Amino acid sequence: MRTIMLLNSKGGCGKSTLATNLAAHYATQNRSVVLADFDRQGSSLEWLAARPEGRPPIKGVAAWKEPLRVPRNTDYVILDVPAGCHGAQLTALVRRAQTLLIPVLPSPTDIRAAAHFIHELLLVGKVVRKGSRVAVIANRVRENSFMQGKMEQALGAVHIPYATVHTHIYRNLERFLLRLKIPFIATLRDTPNYQLADEQGLGIFELGSRAAHDVEQWQPLLRWLESRKSLPVAA
Repeated sequence: MRTIMLLNSKGGCGKSTLATNLAAHYATQNRSVVLADFDRQGSSLEWLAARPEGRPPIKGVAAWKEPLRVPRNTDYVILDVPAGCHGAQLTALVRRAQTLLIPVLPSPTDIRAAAHFIHELLLVGKVVRKGSRVAVIANRVRENSFMQGKMEQALGAVHIPYATVHTHIYRNLERFLLRLKIPFIATLRDTPNYQLADEQGLGIFELGSRAAHDVEQWQPLLRWLESRKSLPVAA
């Protein structure tokens, strides 16, 4: 059973959006998925309530008010954690996950907050003992279509995927992560497709050709999650 947690100390960074899209992705791969929402706002469960009948099923748990009981045949547990978790609460939550994903928005305030939060995470015993793996995702990055096209052409000529290149504003965070050996694994653009999917209880992977570029941007993250690098040393 794989346990993947979305967390950040700041709200509004897209944790729930990433959690629901991960859950939808694995469900479309015929995996048994549990989506556990630890946030009293219940955004992930509201998304699940809107999910159409006939779509691959996902089991939802309101983990902020009831025990998290997972069926034995579950393949993936996606944990959506509220903002503002620190200290003992953060420690207790982190113990539940093999993999910790931290979405970060492209603003100086968000990046500084992420750096402080990652430092706090490293003080949590389980992370220090390599009981769980941490990775960062650049989220809601605005794209300049003309410049992006030029960039993709230039990088493609030297066989470097565009998804591995981040905006200038992330560079300080990227250097910080490099020192800590924490991967910066994906860049996801700011697009109405995520809102469209959210309103329908769908994942970005279920929108068809209109979201082809977004699905492509998810591939580095999905490959990393399928690799041993995303698992604890003892796993």
